[in-house]
Amino acid sequence: MADLVLKEEAYAIIGACFEVYKDKGCGFVEPVYQECLAIEFEHRGIPFSAESQLELYYRGRKLSHFYKPDFICFGKIVVEVKAVSKLVAEHRAQTMNYLKGTGHPLGLLVNFGHFPGIEHERIVSTTSVRLKA
Repeated sequence: MADLVLKEEAYAIIGACFEVYKDKGCGFVEPVYQECLAIEFEHRGIPFSAESQLELYYRGRKLSHFYKPDFICFGKIVVEVKAVSKLVAEHRAQTMNYLKGTGHPLGLLVNFGHFPGIEHERIVSTTSVRLKA
């Protein structure tokens, strides 16, 4: 059996998510969970950047639109936060696009809107193509 990509780092991030959910439960909007998670990451010493702007290009030209993943943790894990009743394919596709855009190997898709606990998925990058960040 293959080892999980960035197992210890992902475990620390998911632990922080569980702590936020334990305190807030479900029912808040996404920005509330993002702010709580940033505080929890700081508390646990998890290195992160919030909503880093990723530039996009098409045919060598920079686009005016950009991506802003919720968090980049440990400099290599994209964390995408949702507050919806259920994760759907579009959420997974969004996280995959963030992985393509950053070149990072792992995405964690975390849903705080699920009851009775958080819903989370590990999404491993299938490409190493990197766009400018």
